[in-house]
Amino acid sequence: MTNVVVLTLGTALLLIGLYFFVTVIRSKLKFGGKMLVTCPETQEAVGVKVDGKSATLSMLPGQTGLHLSECTRWPERQDCGQTCLAQIENSPDACMVRNVLADWYRNKACVYCRNPFGESHWHDHKPAVRNADGDIVEWADIPVETLPQVLETHSPVCWNCLVAENFRKQHPDLVTDRPVHHH
Repeated sequence: MTNVVVLTLGTALLLIGLYFFVTVIRSKLKFGGKMLVTCPETQEAVGVKVDGKSATLSMLPGQTGLHLSECTRWPERQDCGQTCLAQIENSPDACMVRNVLADWYRNKACVYCRNPFGESHWHDHKPAVRNADGDIVEWADIPVETLPQVLETHSPVCWNCLVAENFRKQHPDLVTDRPVHHH
C-alpha cells in the first residue's frame, strides 16, 4: 500500500471513530440519567432509565428504538410494552430528573437563609428539601417516582444550609444560636 492509501484509510477510520464518540456523548447528554415519566398503564409517575446502547443507536441516521434498562415498576411489570418511551422521545429534556429539579428550584429561595437559588450544581453542591416535619431530605434518598408529590409538599434547602443544619443536628453541643441584630 502506498502512503496515500494508508493515510486516507487512517483518516477515514479516525473520522468514523470520532463520529461514533460524538454520537455516544450526545446520547448520554440527551438520554442519560434518571427520567420521570407517567406510566400509560397506571397514569402514575415512574422513574426509568434508558438503555445506553439503544440510546446511542437511536442517534444514528435511520435508527430508532429506545429501550428501558430500569423502571421503578420492575421486576413485576418488566414485560410491559414500554410505551412510556414516547414521552422521552418527544421531550427528553422535560423527562430528565435533573432538569425537572433545576426548573423547580429556579425562582425559589432557601427556606433557611432565604437566598435565591441560582444555577444548581448537581455534581457537587446538590440542594435538598425540607419536609413538613422539618427534616431535611437529600435527593439521593427520595425515590424518583415520588418526585411530583415531594415537589408539592417540601421546601427548598440550599447546599450551604444543608451542611449547616446537618452539622447542627449531629453536633448540637457545638452550636450556639445567637439572636440576629438588626441595625
